[in-house]
Amino acid sequence: MLRNILYVACLSLFLSSVGSAQTTFDRTELPIREPKRPLYTELDVRDVKPPPRFEVKAPANAPNVVIILIDDMGFGAPSAFGGPAPMPTMAQLANNGLRYNRFHTTAVCAPTRVALLTGYNHHSNNMGSITETATAFPGNDSIRPQTITPMAEVLRQNGFNTGFFGKCHEVPSWEISPAGPQDRWPTRSGFEKFYGFLGGETNQYAPTIYDGVTRVEPPADPEYHFTVDMTNQAIAWVEFQHALAPEKPFFMYYAPGATHAPHHVPKEWRDKFKGKFDQGWDKLREETLARQIELGVVPPGTKLAPKPADIKDWDQLSAQEKKLFARQAEVYAAYAAHTDWQISRLIDSLKQIGELDNTLLFFIAGDNGASAEGQMNGMYSEMTYFNGIPETVDEMIKHYDEWGDASTYPHMAAGWAVALDAPFSYTKQVGSDFGGTRNGMVVHWPNGISAKGEVRSQFSHVIDVAPTVYEICGVPSPKKVNGIEQNPIEGTSFAYSFTNAKAEEQHKVQYFEMFGNRGIYVDGWLARTIHRPAWRSQPLHKLQDDVWDLFDTRNDFSLANNLAEQYPDKLAELQKKFMEEAEKYHVLPIDDRSIERTNAALVGRPTVMEGRNTMLLHEGMVAMGTDIFIDLRNKGYRITAEVEVESNTNGAIVCQGGRFGGLSLLMRDGRPAFAYNFLGLESSLIQAEKPIAAGKHTIVYEFTYAGGGPGKGGSGTITVDGNKVAQGELKRTQPGIFSVDDLADVGVDLGTPVTDYGRDSKFNGKIEKVVIEVKQ
Repeated sequence: MLRNILYVACLSLFLSSVGSAQTTFDRTELPIREPKRPLYTELDVRDVKPPPRFEVKAPANAPNVVIILIDDMGFGAPSAFGGPAPMPTMAQLANNGLRYNRFHTTAVCAPTRVALLTGYNHHSNNMGSITETATAFPGNDSIRPQTITPMAEVLRQNGFNTGFFGKCHEVPSWEISPAGPQDRWPTRSGFEKFYGFLGGETNQYAPTIYDGVTRVEPPADPEYHFTVDMTNQAIAWVEFQHALAPEKPFFMYYAPGATHAPHHVPKEWRDKFKGKFDQGWDKLREETLARQIELGVVPPGTKLAPKPADIKDWDQLSAQEKKLFARQAEVYAAYAAHTDWQISRLIDSLKQIGELDNTLLFFIAGDNGASAEGQMNGMYSEMTYFNGIPETVDEMIKHYDEWGDASTYPHMAAGWAVALDAPFSYTKQVGSDFGGTRNGMVVHWPNGISAKGEVRSQFSHVIDVAPTVYEICGVPSPKKVNGIEQNPIEGTSFAYSFTNAKAEEQHKVQYFEMFGNRGIYVDGWLARTIHRPAWRSQPLHKLQDDVWDLFDTRNDFSLANNLAEQYPDKLAELQKKFMEEAEKYHVLPIDDRSIERTNAALVGRPTVMEGRNTMLLHEGMVAMGTDIFIDLRNKGYRITAEVEVESNTNGAIVCQGGRFGGLSLLMRDGRPAFAYNFLGLESSLIQAEKPIAAGKHTIVYEFTYAGGGPGKGGSGTITVDGNKVAQGELKRTQPGIFSVDDLADVGVDLGTPVTDYGRDSKFNGKIEKVVIEVKQ
């Protein structure tokens, strides 16, 4: 292998050999300046020697870098950290590398991801929560500042190839369209290759995929699954890159949508876990803790932190509840195992090209804790959560056999999230509890880490990954990029721990805040307040009335022993420190609203249609998200379509949403129709009795909202060339979003279908234009 070199005896010598290459270039200012072009007086080129070619190369001996980030996986989920989800690939890497058992995230996906990819706190990146709940305030507007440059861009400008595969949740929701700006898209943020989806989640069987900035359709394969597809793309990219430039290091970011809802996994994987969770979530917590102690990823004597009072005891559940809930956990575990298998394929490809040993690999099991957003019973369709519509066990049990297939969009009960975050109490969204923020991480680098199968317990945070990469690769965090002074990097490298298990931890202070849940870590002490658990829609207290706890994490791994009454002065000291850090990093003012923040107008988030009541659409406009498309929720509207049809014209004229909620103005066998799909639970169809004649027509659907609050019904009328052809009633409408990944399209219904189009959803007539007007 061209890039294999004799490995120096210790990491310090390796780093010094990397650092010495920095004398060639000033890498603190990007782009690296090219030398001044010489001038010549000679007439004949034959009389002159050309100057050396200017080329920026990575520092000598810099390894490849691969970051694998699993979605919505708790500390107590993967088998590599004692959990019930078998992930042998992660375990094998851990046994040949290091496990980090005090690594932390931000408690929610997008904030963790921007922190990981930059080395700066999430509020510093203006990503105080997810992009879909961004507000107008600094710290929360989701627009990465110019004073922070992503790690991918830093590495690219220092001679690395860069590729990103999977979930990108870092693009402001109103920027996901050709109108842009596309500055924060992956390929404008340092990645030369991107293949994946934009947003918090996607249907694994029918994803909304972008290749670079171009929307692409997944192959029409009944066996299709996005994790398989993105892995194929990642393998193809790295093999291609290595074949062409074997001496050039690469940075790959591999971020599957798994194990975020919807929990989609093929049947053969689901069937492997039948009966594996019949013991219930209480017993599972005990079993997991015992395995964690045996593995050495939690200290001996660690106790389970108290289970929240809102979570029912398993033995108090009905037989029907136990059956349904056990199935939910089976599907989740299958989803995790299926993902680990795909990762094994990627690891095998790195072996085959001879680069695994020369790759600094981070395997992070979760961008936050396991998700309790499935509420107390779980969900057949997660979109019910975003619309405040509870699902009953009796309704969901009907989908028991197909749970996890393409006809479902499922999530699990909150009791499983607590169990999969063992030994802690809380879950995703709770930034003040290690159940929300502590995630198992494996670091694997045979050429740089001689220790095998050891545990590292120094406190670390997701902002520490980028500075660790910079240190190992001999690349400085830039001081200036494109003429703009950069903020000093906020993370702390943990490379010091690679060779010394007992090294003093360097990251000594870290704030946490998410939706009002807030805490502060200082030299082993943690002060925190539980403001709102993920399964509650409203906070437990007003912000100023929150009750704070205090823990000595050096002697209380799971946060089981609250010392607030014993050490009130220490608690007051840490509360003061939190406010100092909160002011410093743009955490203030704190916004503890949750679902209401999805309403852009309410929180001051921009939308493409802001200030406009009319939207002009043309055929081919597709994949328009909630903050791109005109808002039709809880109001009346008129859709006017000018079309040219043949006899029996079929397909979608304009639609929004899909199988789990949506609407569509369409034609079916030549008859104009309007379909409304309420959360995949009930469908309404208003349709003309007769086909319309071939030729040009103006089709109008007018909806009159009944009023009286959100989610009400109304009456709909279809006219053709001014003549009424159909009328009907909608009993109710969705008060919230239709989908986060089944978006608005013109002339076709991409993703999953809103309704049965009879044939292909692609409109086989001609659409001149569509105009949507909202009634005020």
